[in-house]
Formats: sequence, C-alpha cells, structure tokens
Amino acid sequence: MTTQQKILTTQEVAARFNELAQQEKWFEIQEEFFADNVRSIDPQNSPYFGYAEGKSAVRKKGEDFVKRIEAVHRVYTSEPLVSGNHFAVGREKDITVQGHGRIQINQIMLYEVKDGQIVLEQFFY
Repeated sequence: MTTQQKILTTQEVAARFNELAQQEKWFEIQEEFFADNVRSIDPQNSPYFGYAEGKSAVRKKGEDFVKRIEAVHRVYTSEPLVSGNHFAVGREKDITVQGHGRIQINQIMLYEVKDGQIVLEQFFY
C-alpha cells in the first residue's frame, strides 16, 4: 500500500481540517475530504441554512451563503476535539449577511468520518 492509498484516521482528517480551517479554506476542506454522499444538516427552522445531501449540493449550499456575506467582522474556529469516528470544532462568526444584517453565530460543528472521508457535517447553534 502506498502513502497515497492510505486511509486517514479521524485524528489525521481533523488535523488537516484544522490546518485549512485556520486559513478559512472551507471549499478546500470540502474538496479534499467530503464523500460523494456527504450530508450537511443545520438546526431545524434555521433562518440561514438548510439541509443538503451530496458533495455538489453541499458545495452549492456553502457557495449560496458565501455570496450573501457583505462583510466579515470576525471569524474563529477552535481546535478539533476528536472522539472515535467524530470530531467537533467551535466556530464563531460575526458577519453582515444580505437579508439578515449583522449576525453573530456561535456554533458547534460536528463531523463524522468514515474511511478517511467526511460523510456528515452537522451544525448546532
């Protein structure tokens, strides 16, 4: 087995995720780690986001939101906490969003890893 075929552990995925998240490279995270059947779940009745399934639908969900950001005042992502095949990060956003004005979101972002790929992202806020 070559290095390129090695399946990353949840700890390794979380470490690379953190490296990219600290640079605000969210689409790179999606490209590198999201499985084709990834699911993205926001709280029920969220005024900002919804549910998406499949790598391209999840990417579109992110792109649609990014297009509506008018200003970024502060963003922060904590170090990942890893347990089994899951990891979580804390995320704080102070942003101005078209249609919502200036909003502050403090959330927990939970990820499930299977075979070295992220199969689920779920947000709690």
